[in-house]
Amino acid sequence: MTETSGYLDMDLLRFTTAGSVDDGKSTLIGRLLYDSKNIFEDQLEAVEASSRKRGDENVNLALLTDGLKAEREQGITIDVAYRYFATPKRKFIIADTPGHIQYTRNMVTGASTANLAIVLVDARKGVIEQTCRHAFIANLLRIQHVVIAVNKMDLVDYSEETFESIKDAFEKFASRLDNLVDISFIPLSALKGDNVVDSSQNMPWYKGPTLLYHLENVYVGAQENHVDARFPVQWVIRPQSDQWHDFRGYAGRVAGGVFKPGDEVTVFPSGFKTKVKTIHTADGELDEAFSPLSVTITLEDEIDISRGDMIAKANNTSKVGQDIEAMICWFSSAQKLTARSRYAIRHTTNEAKAIVSEIRYKVDINTLHKIEDDTTLELNEIGRIVIRTSSPLFYDPYSRNRNTGSFVLIDEKTNETVGAGMII
Repeated sequence: MTETSGYLDMDLLRFTTAGSVDDGKSTLIGRLLYDSKNIFEDQLEAVEASSRKRGDENVNLALLTDGLKAEREQGITIDVAYRYFATPKRKFIIADTPGHIQYTRNMVTGASTANLAIVLVDARKGVIEQTCRHAFIANLLRIQHVVIAVNKMDLVDYSEETFESIKDAFEKFASRLDNLVDISFIPLSALKGDNVVDSSQNMPWYKGPTLLYHLENVYVGAQENHVDARFPVQWVIRPQSDQWHDFRGYAGRVAGGVFKPGDEVTVFPSGFKTKVKTIHTADGELDEAFSPLSVTITLEDEIDISRGDMIAKANNTSKVGQDIEAMICWFSSAQKLTARSRYAIRHTTNEAKAIVSEIRYKVDINTLHKIEDDTTLELNEIGRIVIRTSSPLFYDPYSRNRNTGSFVLIDEKTNETVGAGMII
């Protein structure tokens, strides 16, 4: 096997970082990149120069990820910063999301494709409202693996008692959430490097893995739904050439399950049944296609299929309907979400008109209480709504399939994405 093909075949982990302002998220990622030898020399030189200019005592590793000029000047993260790195065991994509309350929507965006979330807790402050907020969002987005990284342990004299009290406080809160099935607690110091890549000599009482070891070895194979076969059609391919005169293929990305030639499938919304004839990629034909591969499927029968239709091996978990109940995070600062509001809805490759029939309640993210007497959602607020679409959508609950259970709402006047929804 060549070195390149070995890299391409490596397992990929997508993870997001979250926490309150100044908890050290950017420093932690900088430390991960620095200690795992994933920084180019010119990057390090630029960071060293910026650190000297700012008057920092040490090399400020946070500057490796804070890419916007406004972020570097204020010393905070504003946008979602994506970083890529690899170790001999695994490839990683990091979404470094902001800690400020007003950037909740950025965290939702960064976490929406993550397999794992790192929630940072300042050892001096313990579990605060922002910790609960980020844990709730990780729970809402069905992120199964959560690491509570208790940072700045060097500022509490590496106290085991402090670490255990934070662990107990978070476990008490997490017991009210329904999806956080795998929670790990790691005491560390991003600034000093304790338990990030290398084990700490300052905390002999901690017997668990370092953060990098945990990231390299956590099992994420169960994230994809390989049971319910779903294929949203993105493009109909008709080459109109002599060689491919009668070719009619349907291109898209497999959103769940496994497709093989000969499989009986149903096309939605028409309901016509047929069989898979062949599965094509740029490298030739495949014996099977599974999520998240991008392929072209041909069918045995000539059926009128267009962008937005769904090819599926239907089972009793799927739903086709126009009335959809969902949790939604509101993204817009220019307008509020109210009942009877009208938007365009994008679900997989399909687009339709939608009206908000009802806002059931909004959630106080810090207490998890349902607020039923105030049913207007403003920027960064999360609530439960019912929408009616102009045409039927083929969907699964978000808890079963992230791809077919999520949607965005779009303001047709401005083309702004105003909300992201998770179907219940």
